[in-house]
Amino acid sequence: MAAVNNPRAVAAQLLVPVLAGKGSLAALDTLGVAERDKSLVKALCYGVCRTLPRLEALAALLLSRGFKSRDTDIHALLLVGLYQLLYMRVPSHAAVSETAGAARQLGKAWATRVLNACLRRCQREQQALEAQVDKAPESQLLHPQWLHQALHRAWPEQFDELIAANNTPAPMTLRVNLARISREHYQQQLTAAGIESHCCTDSSHGLTLANAHDATALPGFADGQVSVQDEAAQLAAPLLLKPLLDGAPSQPLRVLDACSAPGGKTLHLIELAEAAGVALDITALDSDPQRLERVRDAIKRGAPGNSTQHRVIAADAAQQEWWDGTPFDAILLDAPCSGTGVIRRHPDIKRLRTARDIEQLAQLQQRILDNLWPMLRDSGRMLYATCSVMPQENEAQAAAFAERTGDARQVALEVEWGIATAHGRQRLPQQEGGDGFFYALFEKQSA
Repeated sequence: MAAVNNPRAVAAQLLVPVLAGKGSLAALDTLGVAERDKSLVKALCYGVCRTLPRLEALAALLLSRGFKSRDTDIHALLLVGLYQLLYMRVPSHAAVSETAGAARQLGKAWATRVLNACLRRCQREQQALEAQVDKAPESQLLHPQWLHQALHRAWPEQFDELIAANNTPAPMTLRVNLARISREHYQQQLTAAGIESHCCTDSSHGLTLANAHDATALPGFADGQVSVQDEAAQLAAPLLLKPLLDGAPSQPLRVLDACSAPGGKTLHLIELAEAAGVALDITALDSDPQRLERVRDAIKRGAPGNSTQHRVIAADAAQQEWWDGTPFDAILLDAPCSGTGVIRRHPDIKRLRTARDIEQLAQLQQRILDNLWPMLRDSGRMLYATCSVMPQENEAQAAAFAERTGDARQVALEVEWGIATAHGRQRLPQQEGGDGFFYALFEKQSA
């Protein structure tokens, strides 16, 4: 079969692992795609995942019978066509003909007739078909049943805004390295480059762009003046480190960033110490060696020549074999979680996560918390954080940890943002603001 270069066919191929529950958009590879088509391929893949419950309901109405598993690429191609008709400004004739024709590049010319018939029917009967599928909450809310029910149980008052945020693409937010340049001066550089931005409300480091841009082309990016990081994620490092930095320690602070990949928070910790003139000895830990390369790249780009001592270790945070026995002054645990606070950035979560996953992840979080706590020195602090909005992973997890850990003292977070809980602070995703995140801070009491 000839190389696939039709952007719709490429998008269908990339969606197959997601639809099969065996891969994610994190592995999206557009290396073989023409530069002019890369943005279209990405828009199709993310758009289909964002609207998947509705698209699949429509596909079920249009097909007399479903495709066989070996033809998941054709099913994906149908979803790609429906997404264009319903959500994109692609001329209808192009959406139909280009999508149907893409089946030939997948070596399945027989499917052109089926796709053409389904998409043309959708054109003719769109209003009636949409009204029919939208009788189901899954289609109307663009969330699978288990997920929208869980979100409603957890956040009944905020449910509508939460769903709307999940279904809206996230803005691009930058974290300015205040050790190198002020936020105001960096914003002036953006303005001079014709890039519109506004200051984040809750992060003193953050700037949100009016439109997404290639990060590598941003002023000062290569020199470590700025990094891409959501506002909610920017809040973690200061919550943990600022009280320690304010004490002007005479010895290097020994800090662990557990589950550190891709390195945004590791670099932020380094930047905060540099800005305060405090020496830092930081360990970046992650179980995925490949993702740790991104941590190394982040440190190399953002902290070249920095005197910070750092180690990057591939190991399991739920085990202790990697630890040298020297206690840490501070531990940042951005724990593995359901990612339900970042669905707008990773809409494939709607397909890949299940209710069972929440329970399993909560068990893993417990193991990691209990494993890392003995590594903290007396009076040291641990920040537990997740990019989840599920209470089982957040408030309930923090409460259970506090109850079973006699020397763990809850530290109140003196902030005004988010929603206060008994054991932490919860942020929900905001359409024009930050992601969903949870934070709980504990201090180790002396024996």
